Amino acid sequence: MSQALDILRSRFGYPQFRFQQQQIIETLVAGRDALVLMPTGGGKSLCYQIPAILRDGTGIVISPLIALMQDQVDALAQNGIRAAFLNSTQSFEQQQQVRRQLRNEVIDLLYVAPERALGADFLEMLAACRIALFAIDEAHCVSQWGHDFRPDYQKLTRLHEHFPDVPRIALTATADQRTLREIEQQLMLADAQRFVHSFDRPNIFYRVTQGDNNRQRLWHFIQQNHPDDAGIVYCLSRKKVEETARWLSDRGRIALPYHAGLDKSTRAEHQRIFLQQEGVIVVATIAFGMGIDKPDVRFVAHLNLPKNLESYYQETGRAGRDGDPANAWMAYGMQDVITLRQMMAQSEADEKFKRVLHQKMEAMLGFCEQTGCRRQTLLAYFDEILEQPCGNCDNCVEPPVTWDATEAARMALSCVYRTGQRFGVNYVIDVLMGNARDRIVQNRHDQISTFGIGELDNNEWRSLFRQLIALGYLYADIDNYGALKMTPDCKPLLSGEKQLLLRKFAKPTKVKKVSTGKSATVLGSVDTPLFEALRLHRKQLAQAQGVPPFVILHDKTLAAICEQRPESIEQLASIPGIGERKLELYGADLIRITSQYPRDQSRSETAIDLV
Repeated sequence: MSQALDILRSRFGYPQFRFQQQQIIETLVAGRDALVLMPTGGGKSLCYQIPAILRDGTGIVISPLIALMQDQVDALAQNGIRAAFLNSTQSFEQQQQVRRQLRNEVIDLLYVAPERALGADFLEMLAACRIALFAIDEAHCVSQWGHDFRPDYQKLTRLHEHFPDVPRIALTATADQRTLREIEQQLMLADAQRFVHSFDRPNIFYRVTQGDNNRQRLWHFIQQNHPDDAGIVYCLSRKKVEETARWLSDRGRIALPYHAGLDKSTRAEHQRIFLQQEGVIVVATIAFGMGIDKPDVRFVAHLNLPKNLESYYQETGRAGRDGDPANAWMAYGMQDVITLRQMMAQSEADEKFKRVLHQKMEAMLGFCEQTGCRRQTLLAYFDEILEQPCGNCDNCVEPPVTWDATEAARMALSCVYRTGQRFGVNYVIDVLMGNARDRIVQNRHDQISTFGIGELDNNEWRSLFRQLIALGYLYADIDNYGALKMTPDCKPLLSGEKQLLLRKFAKPTKVKKVSTGKSATVLGSVDTPLFEALRLHRKQLAQAQGVPPFVILHDKTLAAICEQRPESIEQLASIPGIGERKLELYGADLIRITSQYPRDQSRSETAIDLV
């Protein structure tokens, strides 16, 4: 492992291994298989990159998205590591050149998609080469229950059948116990050593908001917390993606749509802009995000309810990969519940599959309606116990008020029943509030006992109905224009056998500001000019090379330069994130720029957040 540590320090510029990286690397170097579950930003890639360098031959990395392979290879090249990819974006001659590099053993890592990895010609080519290891990235794609299912992942056992002596590592940031078991079964990894790190991302602040006018609430959140930061906004439909991107652009932000309906070149260009420019917002369906390595995404927002907690965890995990404070913000409403249940009912999947989907959706709803610590609920879903409330979610910071909603719920259910279970939420609320609209009068529902019986306002009734739907007392009939129907669960509530405590509707309040600027690193005010000068230099280098700025140097590395003020190459070499190759490429200029901003010994002790 001394060699592995030397590579970590000399190539990647990090002084020590983190988490279970050392044990995972030892396992692979010894020729054994590994199954790794490590959160986004935890350093999973090092777990196979270093063994691929140490072992004879080339490491074959199975990556689900060809759009990101170039970025991964570019990032490795910055550290002096020989890497390449094979995919359909290359010309015939480019592919032939990579094949020659593989045969001649002049590359340490080769990235391919699962479909190509299973091709007969590719397997034949591998048979003539020395293979150091197989790394199966985003291994949760193997699960038919999952949110990113890729059928070809289930066929990757062929690699083991053809090359039984080559060690394999399967890696994911998102998997519950069911998915872990499926990864083991589908990939024949029963004998692999498991490495499961904590799911907790303590730097992410979780917030779920309820109510109407989601986009306006989103804008308020962005303006207050992230006026200049990069972020991702997830929507359920392509139409909503396009509309939201235009809406944000009209308000002065650079906001780009991303969904499967756009042509490949447009998607690639929008992804490139997001990675290489600062302060860009991508508005996307779930088609965007897997494998995105951008470390300074300061927020992830959901304008629709995700289908399950795995999706939510993975999507929110794209924020704050650098470890600095980040926000996970979600707008959640009654229509989200209705829409997801409609999609589930219309699914052509078998009943067993539908039951699993239903359980996952119920867990997602439970997270949204949770009155306790959200992080405890989220981690418990992945079988991890957090002993104390986190203090870094909306429920911890602003504990919600609960109330005895039993009587109000009985009124609501009774009104649904007395109007014939033929109308939607708005109609039933109008009856409860005594709004004698023409349709209500025509149906003679102004004459029933529940007309005008309620004492709640419109927002409070909507909150009540949302929770009744989420808790399974009511459902919207998709074949009858969303008419509310009662379920058998209503009986004990209506008969007085059960009481109901619900979250009390609260008017939107000022959102806690948890992150400002491009880095949460605290420096003296005198360091800000140097930091900005270094960022400008990094930007120029990135533009010249056609790579994202963070591939050159991370913000944390620039901040460390500002703090330590290295005066020589030897001193610069001690900065985390600067290996030998980057020292050779950029060291002299970094020292030159730093020397132009001498430390002011009399500077104020007051620290500020970088902007």
